Amino acid sequence: MKNSLKISNIIPPFRKKINIEGDKSISIRWALLASQASGKSTSHNLLRSEDVIDTLNCLKKLGIKIKFSKKSCQIFGQGLNSFNYDKMISLNAGNSGTLGRLILGLLIHSRNIIKLKGDESLSKRDFYRVTKPLEKFGASFKSNNGKLPLTIVGTQYPRPIKYRENKGSAQCKSSVMFAALNTKGKTIIKAKKSRNHTELLFKYLGIPIKVTKRIGYDLIEINGRRNIKPINYKIPSDISSSAFFIILTILSKNSELTIKDVNINPTRTGIIKILKIMGIKIKISNKRSYKGEKIANIYVRSQKKLKAINCPTKFNSSTIDEFLLIFLLAARAKGVSCFKKISELNQKESPRLIWGSKILNKMGIKTILKRDSIKIYGNPDLKIKKKILIKDYLKDHRVFMTSVVAALTFGGDWEISDKDSIKTSFPSFIRKIRILGAKIR
Repeated sequence: MKNSLKISNIIPPFRKKINIEGDKSISIRWALLASQASGKSTSHNLLRSEDVIDTLNCLKKLGIKIKFSKKSCQIFGQGLNSFNYDKMISLNAGNSGTLGRLILGLLIHSRNIIKLKGDESLSKRDFYRVTKPLEKFGASFKSNNGKLPLTIVGTQYPRPIKYRENKGSAQCKSSVMFAALNTKGKTIIKAKKSRNHTELLFKYLGIPIKVTKRIGYDLIEINGRRNIKPINYKIPSDISSSAFFIILTILSKNSELTIKDVNINPTRTGIIKILKIMGIKIKISNKRSYKGEKIANIYVRSQKKLKAINCPTKFNSSTIDEFLLIFLLAARAKGVSCFKKISELNQKESPRLIWGSKILNKMGIKTILKRDSIKIYGNPDLKIKKKILIKDYLKDHRVFMTSVVAALTFGGDWEISDKDSIKTSFPSFIRKIRILGAKIR
């Protein structure tokens, strides 16, 4: 099979220290906000993935000057609503839901028709979840039942709105926050708790924002039409990318790993809390703050005994990108693990909840899958001695990388398709796996 990876050996013991590339969520948000700033913004450790490159390419088509080198990225913003483009243009968000949904928030003031499209996976995802609230600002959309491609025509007089975000989607919340920048007056958002990188960037930039934490939700108030200062930023390492190596280490034999300078934003660290409930020892050291974000080194080692978990739903939004990996731990744990109210997994690049169950079933693990939940019957003694083929998952990078971790720790003869999918979020994944000693071909 073309563009596939074959693994027939578990990874040998390792003791390493590694660095992981910049956080994807912050990289995309930095670029979009830098395009609205007044002056030159510079970032270091910007993630060099397809999602981020697609972001920069969209901004270039909107008339933003960008210089991108091996060491840094510079974006020359001209202020709010300063996009300069031809009468009608087409933007391609590729595979990135973050880019596709957030950039629409910046385009509610667009004076001409703009078409937004994406790849096969992105074109299957729901965009009503952002176009419906953005219409309240005064923008107009045309789409095929809320799917890409769609067109947007902005309004000269965007108005502030009141919006309730009840999905726990940081993309929906952030799209509305970006739109609020272009309005006169106060936009009020009642948002189910989710990752808060946008709020932290707003605060750092001095954008008038007030966040009041309530039980189960945040009340966010934003006053628009304020100048944004340039943003010089060293992007911290991505905890979602780091998670693959954390779980790989836990499931491997006699191994230790330290990952340096990882973003441990509390809205992203549900995985660490879940690991501790499952009895896994993980050390966080050298904690510090950087422009509102929390950064630290993470140390983890192999562990033979894992506890099953009835996963608290309060961790769902802060673990949404790591559940496939948590499922692998549940497969090795003694007992039955339960995960509830996680249907949002099926709103990602592929229906990940369904795929998580399929992978475990292929491995020989029993699951009970429902619309928004899964039960996993762990087997601490599982050793795979058969061929496993993973394909047809809409080139979802996290399905691919989770399958690689499973192959390297549970054994078996695996062939995993679409290795190029990692280019969307973690281009160096295979190279770093090989650095740890994995034999893959």
